[in-house]
Amino acid sequence: GALYSRKFTIDGEQISLQVQDTPFVSLEDDTDSICCQEQINRSIYWADGFVLVYSITDYESYRVLRPLHQHIRRIHPNANIPLLLVANKGDLLRARQVSSKEGLQLAGELGGSYHEVSARENCEGVHEAFQQLCQELSRIIGSCNGEKRRGLHLVRPKSPNMQDLKRRLKQALTSKGKSATTL
Repeated sequence: GALYSRKFTIDGEQISLQVQDTPFVSLEDDTDSICCQEQINRSIYWADGFVLVYSITDYESYRVLRPLHQHIRRIHPNANIPLLLVANKGDLLRARQVSSKEGLQLAGELGGSYHEVSARENCEGVHEAFQQLCQELSRIIGSCNGEKRRGLHLVRPKSPNMQDLKRRLKQALTSKGKSATTL
C-alpha cells in the first residue's frame, strides 16, 4: 500500500506523478464482487487515472479486474478517467494462464489501452505504459478549458505506512499520558 512519487516531462511540461500501490483486492467467495480495504476506496476517489495490473501466470489476478473496474465506475460514474491494463510477467510465457487475446479483449471492454510487459526483464515497457497514461491525463486535463477535474482538488492521501506510524505513536503517547495520570 505504498505511495510513490515521480516526476515526468511530457510534451515539455513537467508532471508530478503519484502512484498508490493498492494490493489486497480479491473476489469474495467465488462471486463477481470484490473485497477491498477502505484505503483502496480512498485511492480510487482521488485518482486521476488507473493502472490495472495482472499477472499472465495467474488467472485469478486477471479475473478480479472486471469487478474492480465496476467498483471504480461506481465511485466515478461519469468521469473520463484514463485506464491502462498491464499484463505483467511477459517473460514467463511457459507458465501463461491468460492469453494476450484475453487481455486485449478486456482492455477494449473496459475502455483502456493494453500493454504486456516484463517488469523483471524490460523496465522500458513499464515506463512506456506509464508515459502513455500520463500523456492521456495531460490531454484530458488540457481539454478541460481551464477547469480542473474534481479529483484534482482533493488532498492526496499520505503513505499508509506513515499514517499507521503516526496512529501508533499517538496511541503510545495517549496510553502513557493515561497511565501517568492514573498513578
